[in-house]
Amino acid sequence: MVSVGRVIYEHPLAYVLGLEGVALLQGFIGEHDREFVDARLAEIRELLADERLTQPVEVTQVSTVDGYRTWSARYDEPDNAAFAVDIPIVTGILDDLPVGVALDAACGTGRYAELLAERGHRVIGVDSSPDMLALARKRLPGSDFRQGDLHSLPVGEEVDVITCGLALTHNRDLGPIFAEFARVLKPGGHLVIADIHPDGVLRGSIPTVRGPNNEPARLVTYRHSIGDYLRAALQAGLVLRRCDEPRATGGPQPKGTEIGPWDVWPWSLAALVPEAAHAAAGPQLVVWHFQADTLRTM
Repeated sequence: MVSVGRVIYEHPLAYVLGLEGVALLQGFIGEHDREFVDARLAEIRELLADERLTQPVEVTQVSTVDGYRTWSARYDEPDNAAFAVDIPIVTGILDDLPVGVALDAACGTGRYAELLAERGHRVIGVDSSPDMLALARKRLPGSDFRQGDLHSLPVGEEVDVITCGLALTHNRDLGPIFAEFARVLKPGGHLVIADIHPDGVLRGSIPTVRGPNNEPARLVTYRHSIGDYLRAALQAGLVLRRCDEPRATGGPQPKGTEIGPWDVWPWSLAALVPEAAHAAAGPQLVVWHFQADTLRTM
């Protein structure tokens, strides 16, 4: 497993204090009352004295090919919380689109490809990970899956619909990818994207894997602003049709006393500060629907 980015210094105390800080900033502008603020300050004092939160880790960033080689075997497991968030919105958009040739870009295990096939599309799936493609071919043996990169899609024909799920955060620059999407879309074609919201990335929603010696690693991930997506799409000649920023539902979770495997999944620390974590929880994903200009020249 080859490192492709910087080494990240992760400290468990810093994470929970960060959640407390976001909650306190909200209180400062009037979103919470005095009782809530006083409780957060008292909780911070307790956290500072908790010796269990004193052991940081250093993790390396690894490529998606290396990372998904490890993650592919459990990628579709029920504990991947993003699936419950993106599927209802994406299917709602796809249900209203005409049937044609569809490209599932960064198709992974074929989650979106399956949705497209169920709606009658002729599906092409592209992914850079051979391990994920093997699972996609097993899921949809009748579809056309190709190994390739988002920056140079191995697609010559024009397509009516492109889907891309939970992949763009792994890329530093969105501009060339949106330009490539626009290249293969027919005039009037549709682009549906779901990605980790920048607030979600900030709260630690970065895929975690283990290296060959069981050391923690993170898939290379970048935090793009909402404006970054929109500017890249507009520059590529795409028209915005819809944008959703779904959030988790429900109230705070019960307060926990045990520290979970936070070096694998930082959100396990949130159980120590459930009120602050609930207050700090923003959108989990951002879902986009763009359309290629019907009058654009080829």
